[in-house]
Amino acid sequence: MKKRIVCIILALILSLSMVACGAERPQSSDKLQVVCTLFPYYDFVRQIGGDDVDVTLLVTAGREVHSFEPTPLDAIRLAEADVFICNGGESEAWVKDLLDAAGEHIGTVLVMMDHADVLAEEIQEGMQVREDDEEGEDEIEYDEHIWTSPVIAMELCRAIAQALIEADPAHADGYRARLGSYLAQLAALDTDFRQVVDGARRTTLVFGDRFPLLYFCRTYGLDYRAAFHGCAGDTEPSLATLKYLIDKVEAEQIPVVYTIELSSQKIAGAISDATGAGIATFYSCQTVSREDFNRGETYLSLMRRNVDALKEGLQ
Repeated sequence: MKKRIVCIILALILSLSMVACGAERPQSSDKLQVVCTLFPYYDFVRQIGGDDVDVTLLVTAGREVHSFEPTPLDAIRLAEADVFICNGGESEAWVKDLLDAAGEHIGTVLVMMDHADVLAEEIQEGMQVREDDEEGEDEIEYDEHIWTSPVIAMELCRAIAQALIEADPAHADGYRARLGSYLAQLAALDTDFRQVVDGARRTTLVFGDRFPLLYFCRTYGLDYRAAFHGCAGDTEPSLATLKYLIDKVEAEQIPVVYTIELSSQKIAGAISDATGAGIATFYSCQTVSREDFNRGETYLSLMRRNVDALKEGLQ
């Protein structure tokens, strides 16, 4: 009922805005208007679209993705978009309300999880298990963090470029040229990660946090242990989970415990205090801090930080 009311309100405000602006969809410029839900896609569009696009990020820097709720202004932005790029999955269940509100005004909709081989969430040894995880054992929960693998990111960028070309064929050559350049940079990033792994002493990562790096670890043949899976809402691990991670770090003399961006680092801090291991941030890139965003950080620059962090953890 609550979602239906939200949808009705969004639709009403959207229809009023359309009346106020006349019959045509308003445009802030002559450029292609693109709206993205998540930072990775926002950045991919910036790199591929260049000066030919205006791109808007819905889940703004510093916002928690899993608790995001759209506003009427978001519905208006979506109705003005030529291309809307979302991830899909349970974490973006709110997208349906926005699409319903935008109705016939919506342009091209690109769901990125349709362009990747998605993996089921894993419950690793020692990982915190919620009651609803146990009750819903027959339901498959998919990991939604597909962009964390640079190899998959290449395919996602190809899909984005194709959507831009179809929506704006007049600038197709520019989109293709920038795509080619960006794919080369992603390929170089992939090579650097592989070199780190090939020269590593160990293959296990420990996260005192949620673990949104399943696709990354699968790509590079890495094992992992973590307090929670990628989309978990938990913030406090059980004593059993905390003890397991401490014992794992001590037994294998793991030098670094990882956290993800915007983390409180409480769990990693407890493990570090008990074992002497260092703490490093591994960027999932799902969102960015306001400080990083204002500094102009990109998917590539954050993933470059991950290359250095990986070296620390696998030495």
